[in-house]
Amino acid sequence: MSGFTGDIPAGLDWLKDSESGRAWLAALPQKVVECAAHWRLRLSAPYPYAFTSLAVPAHLEDGSDVVLKVVFIDRETEHEADALRRWDGDGAIRLLDELPTRGALLLERCVPGTPLSSAGADVAMDVLEGLLPRLWKPATPPFRSLAEEAATWAGGIQTRWDEAGRPFSRRLLDATLDALDSLPRTQGEQVLLHQDLHAANVLAAQREPWLAIDPKPLVGEREFGLAPIIRSSELGHGRRDVIRRLDYLTATLGLDRERARLWCLAQTVAWSIGTDQLQRNVETAEWLSEG
Repeated sequence: MSGFTGDIPAGLDWLKDSESGRAWLAALPQKVVECAAHWRLRLSAPYPYAFTSLAVPAHLEDGSDVVLKVVFIDRETEHEADALRRWDGDGAIRLLDELPTRGALLLERCVPGTPLSSAGADVAMDVLEGLLPRLWKPATPPFRSLAEEAATWAGGIQTRWDEAGRPFSRRLLDATLDALDSLPRTQGEQVLLHQDLHAANVLAAQREPWLAIDPKPLVGEREFGLAPIIRSSELGHGRRDVIRRLDYLTATLGLDRERARLWCLAQTVAWSIGTDQLQRNVETAEWLSEG
Protein backbone atom coordinates (compact mmCIF):
# COMPACT_ATOMS: atom_id res chain seq x y z
CA MET A 1 0.00 0.00 0.00
CA SER A 2 1.23 3.49 -0.78
CA GLY A 3 -0.03 7.04 -0.81
CA PHE A 4 -2.24 7.05 2.28
CA THR A 5 -0.59 8.74 5.24
CA GLY A 6 -3.55 8.72 7.58
CA ASP A 7 -4.41 12.35 6.85
CA ILE A 8 -8.19 12.86 6.99
CA PRO A 9 -9.82 15.62 4.89
CA ALA A 10 -11.11 18.56 6.91
CA GLY A 11 -14.62 18.05 5.55
CA LEU A 12 -15.04 15.14 7.95
CA ASP A 13 -14.29 17.25 11.05
CA TRP A 14 -18.00 17.65 11.84
CA LEU A 15 -18.01 13.98 12.86
CA LYS A 16 -15.93 14.88 15.90
CA ASP A 17 -19.08 16.34 17.47
CA SER A 18 -20.64 12.92 18.12
CA GLU A 19 -19.43 9.81 19.88
CA SER A 20 -20.21 7.63 16.87
CA GLY A 21 -18.41 10.05 14.58
CA ARG A 22 -15.31 10.14 16.76
CA ALA A 23 -15.23 6.36 16.88
CA TRP A 24 -15.53 6.12 13.10
CA LEU A 25 -12.72 8.66 12.58
CA ALA A 26 -10.46 6.85 15.06
CA ALA A 27 -10.95 3.54 13.26
CA LEU A 28 -10.72 4.99 9.75
CA PRO A 29 -6.93 4.70 9.10
CA GLN A 30 -6.91 1.04 10.12
CA LYS A 31 -9.96 0.33 7.95
CA VAL A 32 -8.15 1.82 4.97
CA VAL A 33 -5.10 -0.36 5.68
CA GLU A 34 -7.25 -3.49 5.97
CA CYS A 35 -9.22 -2.73 2.80
CA ALA A 36 -6.08 -2.00 0.81
CA ALA A 37 -4.62 -5.32 1.91
CA HIS A 38 -7.86 -7.21 1.15
CA TRP A 39 -8.15 -5.85 -2.39
CA ARG A 40 -4.37 -5.50 -2.91
CA LEU A 41 -4.65 -1.82 -3.74
CA ARG A 42 -2.04 0.79 -4.45
CA LEU A 43 -3.48 3.92 -2.92
CA SER A 44 -3.00 7.56 -3.80
CA ALA A 45 -3.83 10.56 -1.61
CA PRO A 46 -7.53 10.82 -0.69
CA TYR A 47 -9.80 13.11 -2.64
CA PRO A 48 -9.88 16.39 -0.68
CA TYR A 49 -13.66 16.76 -0.82
CA ALA A 50 -15.28 14.68 1.91
CA PHE A 51 -18.36 14.91 4.09
CA THR A 52 -19.74 11.46 4.96
CA SER A 53 -17.01 9.25 3.54
CA LEU A 54 -13.34 8.96 2.71
CA ALA A 55 -12.72 8.33 -0.98
CA VAL A 56 -9.26 7.26 -2.10
CA PRO A 57 -8.18 6.79 -5.72
CA ALA A 58 -6.36 3.50 -6.15
CA HIS A 59 -5.11 0.87 -8.60
CA LEU A 60 -5.71 -2.85 -8.63
CA GLU A 61 -2.83 -5.22 -9.23
CA ASP A 62 -3.64 -5.26 -12.96
CA GLY A 63 -3.39 -1.46 -13.06
CA SER A 64 -7.13 -0.78 -13.26
CA ASP A 65 -8.34 2.56 -11.88
CA VAL A 66 -10.66 2.17 -8.88
CA VAL A 67 -11.81 4.11 -5.83
CA LEU A 68 -11.82 2.84 -2.25
CA LYS A 69 -14.67 4.48 -0.39
CA VAL A 70 -15.12 4.07 3.37
CA VAL A 71 -18.52 5.37 4.41
CA PHE A 72 -19.84 6.77 7.68
CA ILE A 73 -23.14 4.90 7.74
CA ASP A 74 -26.23 6.98 8.50
CA ARG A 75 -29.81 7.29 7.24
CA GLU A 76 -28.73 8.69 3.90
CA THR A 77 -25.80 6.38 3.15
CA GLU A 78 -26.89 3.03 4.57
CA HIS A 79 -28.09 1.64 1.23
CA GLU A 80 -25.53 3.19 -1.13
CA ALA A 81 -24.17 -0.20 -2.20
CA ASP A 82 -27.70 -1.51 -2.82
CA ALA A 83 -28.47 1.44 -5.10
CA LEU A 84 -25.28 0.99 -7.09
CA ARG A 85 -26.06 -2.71 -7.48
CA ARG A 86 -29.56 -1.90 -8.68
CA TRP A 87 -28.28 0.57 -11.27
CA ASP A 88 -25.52 -1.85 -12.34
CA GLY A 89 -23.62 0.85 -14.20
CA ASP A 90 -26.67 2.20 -16.05
CA GLY A 91 -25.92 5.92 -15.77
CA ALA A 92 -23.96 5.50 -12.55
CA ILE A 93 -20.58 4.17 -11.44
CA ARG A 94 -20.33 0.44 -10.90
CA LEU A 95 -19.93 -1.21 -7.52
CA LEU A 96 -17.07 -3.68 -7.98
CA ASP A 97 -17.04 -5.18 -4.47
CA GLU A 98 -17.77 -4.31 -0.85
CA LEU A 99 -16.74 -5.13 2.70
CA PRO A 100 -19.94 -4.39 4.64
CA THR A 101 -18.33 -4.99 8.04
CA ARG A 102 -15.99 -2.07 7.35
CA GLY A 103 -18.48 0.13 5.49
CA ALA A 104 -16.13 -0.06 2.49
CA LEU A 105 -16.94 -0.02 -1.20
CA LEU A 106 -14.65 -0.73 -4.14
CA LEU A 107 -15.90 1.45 -6.98
CA GLU A 108 -15.33 2.08 -10.65
CA ARG A 109 -13.28 5.25 -11.03
CA CYS A 110 -14.39 8.03 -13.35
CA VAL A 111 -11.47 9.15 -15.52
CA PRO A 112 -10.83 12.06 -15.99
CA GLY A 113 -13.43 12.66 -13.27
CA THR A 114 -14.25 16.26 -14.17
CA PRO A 115 -17.53 17.35 -12.56
CA LEU A 116 -20.49 18.04 -14.84
CA SER A 117 -20.77 21.50 -13.26
CA SER A 118 -17.66 22.51 -15.24
CA ALA A 119 -19.40 21.83 -18.57
CA GLY A 120 -21.78 24.77 -18.32
CA ALA A 121 -25.44 24.97 -17.35
CA ASP A 122 -26.90 24.05 -20.76
CA VAL A 123 -24.80 20.91 -21.18
CA ALA A 124 -25.40 19.93 -17.56
CA MET A 125 -29.16 20.17 -17.90
CA ASP A 126 -29.14 18.03 -21.04
CA VAL A 127 -27.02 15.38 -19.32
CA LEU A 128 -29.11 15.35 -16.14
CA GLU A 129 -32.34 15.14 -18.12
CA GLY A 130 -30.96 12.02 -19.78
CA LEU A 131 -29.65 10.42 -16.60
CA LEU A 132 -32.74 10.80 -14.44
CA PRO A 133 -35.04 8.30 -16.21
CA ARG A 134 -32.24 5.72 -16.29
CA LEU A 135 -31.84 5.93 -12.52
CA TRP A 136 -35.58 5.69 -11.81
CA LYS A 137 -35.63 1.90 -11.47
CA PRO A 138 -38.68 0.07 -10.06
CA ALA A 139 -38.97 0.40 -6.29
CA THR A 140 -38.11 -2.71 -4.30
CA PRO A 141 -36.57 -3.26 -0.82
CA PRO A 142 -34.40 -2.45 1.07
CA PHE A 143 -34.52 1.29 0.48
CA ARG A 144 -35.99 3.83 2.88
CA SER A 145 -39.16 5.50 1.65
CA LEU A 146 -39.51 9.18 0.83
CA ALA A 147 -42.62 9.26 3.02
CA GLU A 148 -40.64 8.03 6.02
CA GLU A 149 -37.84 10.51 5.35
CA ALA A 150 -40.31 13.39 4.96
CA ALA A 151 -41.85 12.50 8.33
CA THR A 152 -38.38 12.64 9.91
CA TRP A 153 -37.72 16.08 8.44
CA ALA A 154 -41.10 17.38 9.58
CA GLY A 155 -40.73 15.94 13.08
CA GLY A 156 -37.53 17.82 13.88
CA ILE A 157 -37.68 20.97 11.82
CA GLN A 158 -39.56 23.20 14.30
CA THR A 159 -37.05 22.45 17.08
CA ARG A 160 -34.06 22.94 14.80
CA TRP A 161 -35.52 26.23 13.51
CA ASP A 162 -35.96 27.49 17.09
CA GLU A 163 -32.50 26.33 18.19
CA ALA A 164 -30.91 28.02 15.17
CA GLY A 165 -32.45 31.36 16.18
CA ARG A 166 -35.34 31.25 13.70
CA PRO A 167 -33.07 32.07 10.76
CA PHE A 168 -35.88 32.45 8.20
CA SER A 169 -39.52 33.43 8.18
CA ARG A 170 -42.32 31.56 9.89
CA ARG A 171 -44.15 31.71 6.57
CA LEU A 172 -41.42 29.65 4.89
CA LEU A 173 -41.35 27.17 7.77
CA ASP A 174 -45.12 26.74 7.54
CA ALA A 175 -44.93 26.23 3.77
CA THR A 176 -42.33 23.52 4.33
CA LEU A 177 -44.42 21.77 6.98
CA ASP A 178 -47.53 21.95 4.79
CA ALA A 179 -45.64 20.36 1.89
CA LEU A 180 -44.17 17.62 4.08
CA ASP A 181 -47.67 16.84 5.34
CA SER A 182 -49.54 16.76 2.04
CA LEU A 183 -47.06 15.47 -0.53
CA PRO A 184 -46.16 12.04 0.95
CA ARG A 185 -49.80 10.96 1.11
CA THR A 186 -50.54 11.73 -2.54
CA GLN A 187 -47.48 10.40 -4.38
CA GLY A 188 -47.40 8.82 -7.80
CA GLU A 189 -45.50 5.71 -8.88
CA GLN A 190 -42.65 4.78 -6.56
CA VAL A 191 -39.15 4.50 -8.06
CA LEU A 192 -35.56 4.46 -6.87
CA LEU A 193 -34.31 8.04 -6.42
CA HIS A 194 -30.86 9.57 -6.12
CA GLN A 195 -31.74 12.35 -3.69
CA ASP A 196 -28.44 14.21 -4.16
CA LEU A 197 -28.11 14.13 -7.95
CA HIS A 198 -26.63 17.51 -8.81
CA ALA A 199 -23.98 18.60 -11.29
CA ALA A 200 -21.09 18.05 -8.87
CA ASN A 201 -22.17 14.43 -8.34
CA VAL A 202 -21.90 13.54 -12.02
CA LEU A 203 -18.37 12.99 -13.34
CA ALA A 204 -16.76 12.66 -16.77
CA ALA A 205 -15.82 9.05 -17.45
CA GLN A 206 -14.62 6.73 -20.20
CA ARG A 207 -17.22 3.94 -20.19
CA GLU A 208 -19.86 6.64 -20.68
CA PRO A 209 -19.35 10.39 -21.08
CA TRP A 210 -20.93 11.08 -17.68
CA LEU A 211 -21.72 8.89 -14.66
CA ALA A 212 -23.54 9.63 -11.40
CA ILE A 213 -21.79 9.06 -8.08
CA ASP A 214 -22.56 9.27 -4.36
CA PRO A 215 -26.18 8.09 -4.17
CA LYS A 216 -28.30 8.84 -1.13
CA PRO A 217 -31.10 6.52 -2.20
CA LEU A 218 -34.78 6.80 -1.41
CA VAL A 219 -37.93 5.30 -2.88
CA GLY A 220 -40.55 7.84 -3.87
CA GLU A 221 -42.19 9.65 -6.77
CA ARG A 222 -40.17 11.04 -9.66
CA GLU A 223 -40.96 14.68 -8.94
CA PHE A 224 -38.84 14.56 -5.79
CA GLY A 225 -35.83 13.48 -7.81
CA LEU A 226 -35.64 16.91 -9.44
CA ALA A 227 -35.03 18.76 -6.16
CA PRO A 228 -31.21 18.66 -6.01
CA ILE A 229 -30.94 19.85 -9.62
CA ILE A 230 -33.43 22.67 -9.22
CA ARG A 231 -31.47 24.09 -6.27
CA SER A 232 -28.07 23.32 -7.87
CA SER A 233 -26.40 26.71 -7.38
CA GLU A 234 -23.36 25.71 -9.46
CA LEU A 235 -25.70 25.95 -12.47
CA GLY A 236 -26.71 29.49 -11.57
CA HIS A 237 -28.06 31.01 -8.37
CA GLY A 238 -30.89 33.40 -8.99
CA ARG A 239 -34.66 33.28 -9.15
CA ARG A 240 -34.61 33.08 -12.93
CA ASP A 241 -32.10 30.20 -12.87
CA VAL A 242 -34.05 28.19 -10.30
CA ILE A 243 -37.42 28.61 -12.01
CA ARG A 244 -35.90 27.85 -15.42
CA ARG A 245 -34.55 24.52 -14.13
CA LEU A 246 -37.92 23.69 -12.56
CA ASP A 247 -39.81 24.52 -15.74
CA TYR A 248 -37.36 22.78 -18.07
CA LEU A 249 -37.15 19.49 -16.19
CA THR A 250 -40.86 19.15 -15.48
CA ALA A 251 -41.75 19.97 -19.09
CA THR A 252 -39.18 17.71 -20.76
CA LEU A 253 -39.75 14.79 -18.39
CA GLY A 254 -43.54 15.17 -18.28
CA LEU A 255 -43.75 15.67 -14.51
CA ASP A 256 -46.06 17.65 -12.22
CA ARG A 257 -44.52 21.09 -11.83
CA GLU A 258 -46.34 21.94 -8.60
CA ARG A 259 -45.29 18.76 -6.84
CA ALA A 260 -41.69 19.17 -7.98
CA ARG A 261 -41.72 22.80 -6.78
CA LEU A 262 -43.02 21.87 -3.34
CA TRP A 263 -40.70 18.87 -2.89
CA CYS A 264 -37.70 21.03 -3.72
CA LEU A 265 -38.84 23.79 -1.37
CA ALA A 266 -39.40 21.32 1.48
CA GLN A 267 -36.17 19.35 1.16
CA THR A 268 -34.10 22.49 0.60
CA VAL A 269 -35.33 24.01 3.84
CA ALA A 270 -35.11 20.72 5.78
CA TRP A 271 -31.52 20.13 4.68
CA SER A 272 -30.36 23.70 5.31
CA ILE A 273 -30.88 24.43 9.01
CA GLY A 274 -27.59 24.28 10.85
CA THR A 275 -25.43 24.18 7.71
CA ASP A 276 -23.19 26.74 6.05
CA GLN A 277 -25.49 26.67 3.02
CA LEU A 278 -28.46 28.08 4.93
CA GLN A 279 -28.59 31.57 3.43
CA ARG A 280 -28.21 30.41 -0.17
CA ASN A 281 -30.76 27.61 0.22
CA VAL A 282 -33.26 29.85 1.99
CA GLU A 283 -33.04 32.22 -0.99
CA THR A 284 -33.79 29.29 -3.29
CA ALA A 285 -36.72 28.20 -1.13
CA GLU A 286 -38.11 31.75 -1.09
CA TRP A 287 -38.03 31.89 -4.89
CA LEU A 288 -39.80 28.55 -5.05
CA SER A 289 -42.41 29.69 -2.54
CA GLU A 290 -43.41 32.45 -4.96
CA GLY A 291 -44.45 29.81 -7.46
